[in-house]
Amino acid sequence: MSYQALYRVFRPQVFEDVVGQTHITRTLQNALVQDKFSHAYLFTGPRGTGKTSAAKIFAKAINCEHAPTKEPCLECASCKGIQSGAIPDVMEIDAASNNGVEQIRDIRDKVKYAPTSVPYKVYIIDEVHMLSMGAFNALLKTLEEPPKHVIFILATTEPHKIPLTIISRCQRFDFKRITQQALIERMKVIMAHEDMTVSNEAYHQIALAAEGGMRDALSLLDQAISYSDGEVTLEDVLQITGSVSQAKLQQLTAALADKNVSTALSLVDQFIQEGKDPGRLIHDLIYFLRDALMYRAAPTLADQLERAIPDEAFKELANQLDPHWIQQAISEWNHCQQEMKWTTSPKVFIEISVLKLTEEDQASSVANDSHILQLTEKLGKLEKELRVLKEQGIKHEQNASPKRQQKRTPQSKSNYKIPFEKIRLTLEKAEKEHLQNVQRAWANVLQQVKQKSAPAHATLQDAKPAAASFDNLVIAFKYDIHCSLALEHRELIEAILLEATGHQMSFIPIPEEAWIKLREDFIKEQKLKAKDSGEKKEPEAETDPVVEEARKLVGDDLLEIHED
Repeated sequence: MSYQALYRVFRPQVFEDVVGQTHITRTLQNALVQDKFSHAYLFTGPRGTGKTSAAKIFAKAINCEHAPTKEPCLECASCKGIQSGAIPDVMEIDAASNNGVEQIRDIRDKVKYAPTSVPYKVYIIDEVHMLSMGAFNALLKTLEEPPKHVIFILATTEPHKIPLTIISRCQRFDFKRITQQALIERMKVIMAHEDMTVSNEAYHQIALAAEGGMRDALSLLDQAISYSDGEVTLEDVLQITGSVSQAKLQQLTAALADKNVSTALSLVDQFIQEGKDPGRLIHDLIYFLRDALMYRAAPTLADQLERAIPDEAFKELANQLDPHWIQQAISEWNHCQQEMKWTTSPKVFIEISVLKLTEEDQASSVANDSHILQLTEKLGKLEKELRVLKEQGIKHEQNASPKRQQKRTPQSKSNYKIPFEKIRLTLEKAEKEHLQNVQRAWANVLQQVKQKSAPAHATLQDAKPAAASFDNLVIAFKYDIHCSLALEHRELIEAILLEATGHQMSFIPIPEEAWIKLREDFIKEQKLKAKDSGEKKEPEAETDPVVEEARKLVGDDLLEIHED
């Protein structure tokens, strides 16, 4: 096969060809000229930004027969041998497929031998974050104190996965996403060399879809050339990327802003019927609205727009849109983007967002009226309760019997019925040790639930263990609805609790507000019981039974004792 992809043919051979990374290439060139280069480097950054290419150029430059030099000559035997892969002293290793301890130990054993063909051995380890922890440990000592003739260059897209002990032993260089303008200029140079015609709109769309990666941009350009009939147009690029043209995005945005639901839904249906990627559509919409907001706020920054071309139609639309509405629309599309991750019917969520945005004012008015009515009702109830308290006095509440207080236990506002008796039985048997065991394991429980069921984890995210006996666990949830949802995942949650605690536990959900009131009532009841028993018989121990009961329930850390 004689044909080679564009990104392989036009891979940078000298530092000057590395686009958009001047802050790195200049530093490396100065180090080469001054003969002050390090024994280990870490190149990090998004895919396709030139990390591996820069590593190979650096390897050629330090081994060039004309060294020290800023650029490899590409003519000497060393440069040609490294470029073709014929010199074994410069090795490029893929850590994704060579991530074991054995491979790293093999490198560690070979570094002590002097290079055979060039002055320096260079090990380029790509995707280094894929190494196992054992492999990192095997590399650690060699990376810290390698022989003078060895240089390590580690490349990765995920530096947060690399141990800090490795990072601290390297000079780190962070490669940036390449700007759209730099991508376009480089593609124009390449197309001039290939004698191909590409429209400016097509260049712009490819640069946008590449998201700052030169390799992605050249791959898309290669694909567009194969798809087109001689000249690459915007429509060719839109077809291969699944994107929507700016003109169509302007039509959809204008329809949404004008509350024209029929036109907006028709356009969405048209996009889906044409095979446009729903995820890409929402992504483009968010960035298009962002550009409209940016242009409206600062027209002089038109060159910093991410998605839009600032033509007359775009400027006119941006000036017509209300900034507050744009922010609401971005928020709604972002919510839609999150919801689409968990569904096989993304069109439905897009249509729901369209309806929300076209009925925003009416829905907001209804919601505000309803909210004001609810607040008014609550205020009236609070005023009545305040009058009753003033008339009867707080003393009446303190003298109320436990039986009466039990009737006033807070009730759930949803369909979930709180099992008060079961919770009270659990509180009577509750011990601090059981609750502490669950609290210590709670983070691990949440992590296990998250790995096995995202919906189950969502219900437990804001919940916390409130009380525990040996076989029962009371969990306080923020809202009533979370209690009902958690019960739908009872089998999974209790299985993970069994694994975390070592014994079977049934959990009992309760809304947080109801739990606070129930706990207060329980402590009061225990105090009254202790007082009644104290009138008949002097306590044998000095410890107050109420304090002991409260200590078992909430623990010493949350317990406060006040003398009357």
